Amino acid sequence: MKVEIWSDVVCPFCYIGKRKFENALKDFAHRDEVEVVWHSFQLTPDFQPIPGESIHASLAKKKGVSVEEGRKMNDYMTAAAKEVGLAYDFDNTIPANTFLAHQLIHFGAHHGRQDATKERLMAAYYLEGQNIGDLDNLVKLGTEVGLDAAESRAALTAGTYAEAVRLDEYHAQQINVRGVPFFVFEDKYAVSGAQPSELFAEVLEKVWDESKPAKPALTMVADGDACGPEGCEI
Repeated sequence: MKVEIWSDVVCPFCYIGKRKFENALKDFAHRDEVEVVWHSFQLTPDFQPIPGESIHASLAKKKGVSVEEGRKMNDYMTAAAKEVGLAYDFDNTIPANTFLAHQLIHFGAHHGRQDATKERLMAAYYLEGQNIGDLDNLVKLGTEVGLDAAESRAALTAGTYAEAVRLDEYHAQQINVRGVPFFVFEDKYAVSGAQPSELFAEVLEKVWDESKPAKPALTMVADGDACGPEGCEI
């Protein structure tokens, strides 16, 4: 069974959704036969971080609200993340453009380390206050999951996987992905948002049990709102 997931490294619901899906997969009897593929999606592809600007101020600017309102939004996300065992630290989070980070994830996939790379970058961003838009830091993070530093640097510098990121985003447009996380099961069923683990478990069982190989049009199983309560949209 193939599960494709579109997400952004800096989408708070994406990390939460990753955990909820993983919790469902952990209890799935056929988990060893599930292939998970991560696809790139940038919520703000043209984002240019301002040195020293907090994530609260950056979010407030994007949403057109006060910095205090931006902080309250992040406090809400911190509480939601805590429910799945993630300790978000927005006070130390460094706003970043994720284009290079997504390229590193593709590089990780090329070396069989895609999920590990995705996890490491999300942890670095949300839990550790690391800059995932910095080339040197990305290379360092890559080495922590077993990627060669020289090869990583060369690939990121040359933009070897830039087109792969853009292709993921193009495919997202083709299937009308407007918000992330967005999960597609066997090109057949879609789940939008960081839905409860129980729902992911139900979809896994349903897709597994269906015996016919024919693939009908994509069917929406669950749809989450934009950045509240279960997903982030452009």
